[in-house]
Amino acid sequence: MVAQVTTFAFHGVEARPVTVEVQLTGGQPAFAIVGLPDKAVSEAKERVRGALCAVGLGLPGKRITVNLAPADLPKEGSHYDLAIALAVLIEMGAAPHDCAAGYAVMGELGLSGDIAAVAGALPAAVAANALGLGLICPAASGAEAAWAGGEAEILAPKSLIQMVNHFKGSQALTPPEPGALAARDAVPDLADVKGQETAKRALEIAAAGGHNLLMVGPPGAGKSMLAARLPGLLPALSPPEMLEVSMVQSLAGLLEGGRLTRARPFRAPHHSASMAAMIGGGARARPGEASLAHHGVLFLDELPEFSAPVLDSLRQPLETGDVLIARANFHVRYPARFQFVAAMNPCKCGFGKASGRACGRGPHCEEVYQSRISGPLLDRMDIAIDLPAVTAVDLAGPATGEPTAAVAARVAEARAAQTDRAGATNAALGDAALGEIAAPDAEGGALLAKAAETLGLSARAYTRILRVARTLADLDGATPVRRRHIAEAVSYRRREGAASGSAGVAPPAPAPAARAI
Repeated sequence: MVAQVTTFAFHGVEARPVTVEVQLTGGQPAFAIVGLPDKAVSEAKERVRGALCAVGLGLPGKRITVNLAPADLPKEGSHYDLAIALAVLIEMGAAPHDCAAGYAVMGELGLSGDIAAVAGALPAAVAANALGLGLICPAASGAEAAWAGGEAEILAPKSLIQMVNHFKGSQALTPPEPGALAARDAVPDLADVKGQETAKRALEIAAAGGHNLLMVGPPGAGKSMLAARLPGLLPALSPPEMLEVSMVQSLAGLLEGGRLTRARPFRAPHHSASMAAMIGGGARARPGEASLAHHGVLFLDELPEFSAPVLDSLRQPLETGDVLIARANFHVRYPARFQFVAAMNPCKCGFGKASGRACGRGPHCEEVYQSRISGPLLDRMDIAIDLPAVTAVDLAGPATGEPTAAVAARVAEARAAQTDRAGATNAALGDAALGEIAAPDAEGGALLAKAAETLGLSARAYTRILRVARTLADLDGATPVRRRHIAEAVSYRRREGAASGSAGVAPPAPAPAARAI
């Protein structure tokens, strides 16, 4: 007879069912695991042996064969330990033969018989629920798995002996409660930024429509300061979005104590980040920063300091909303629909030609520095603004801007209108829906056509102007997209090769900007 227990293999955020089959046969005593296991899975036999000894059981003097089916699916990680141990106990007769019939099992075993936490409990619980199965997982992962909801039962034993006693009826395990919903972290107030009304306006527009934003300015102009205030402007995650984000975080091992949050992710990797760190990869193809920023913000400070291949690797997810990691023997897809925000100095010396300062790196410092960013990546930036330098007068003046709460209220109202109208933000609209929703009036259409001809806009730039204009109309509470919306949206386009201080025509709506810190 062959004992069978269901567990999961993770393929991106998808948990694929795997059947653990254990057979005891005569012959030389051995413990073999087959079915494309990696090193961590192959070492499970020693952890299982030690855990069984800790609870007073020894492996029989027979040949133990563990098959992980389907055999052509790679198996990675230590979460197969508990399923293998339970199948061995069933085959030995130490646990009821039908005890695992209605459950999927995952968990890492210690040599003492304790069950350690593993990554991926939430997607495993969701997959088990879809199969009509309960889930047995470590006690440390129970609060996370309980968020999957549904009718499936969740059992979270602390040790192997607890699980065996539960199935024998000598001890009852109660289902775990979902972890607490974490409160949103305090964010700095937008009112602290002095001046920079144009930059604040652009930040509000980017938050309202989910648009990509590029800020160019000298050191200390307030680029990072503004970016740090963006999370406070963004609305909370909806329940489906929270589940998607939490599943990615679960696979990355970032959910502590099963605490989920409705705050949108804000990821700000250092410019030394590698390709695998940015888009995901490695030996086990883990999610990268782009996927960890799903439904949130990916902020890259000092943009030209990132390596060119790393920056260009973001071009595909910016268009498709996901990352496909291709290897010789497998392909893994992770969601990566994020809002891209970047900041940079105009040149290596930091100030650029517009500052009037002499650059010690030569007359072409600005052109060489900005050429590190490819044109196609710049074309994907919906809004580009230039921030002026800070002066002593700026520092001495009072901060008179709107607080974050007031701007966030307008952003929430605009996003609610977008969701009610099309079920997505303007930045995420499909081209077909965009043509109907963002069609400008006659004057606006004429202005856009003239701008496209004069500036030599690409088809992508043309549609992104429409998306920004639609957001401007939503912030105004206007149903049609009018000429003033098109004019302001065009002003935020950064012409290819434009120097600092000339990203576009000055926006007509906001007043001239005082400088900021």
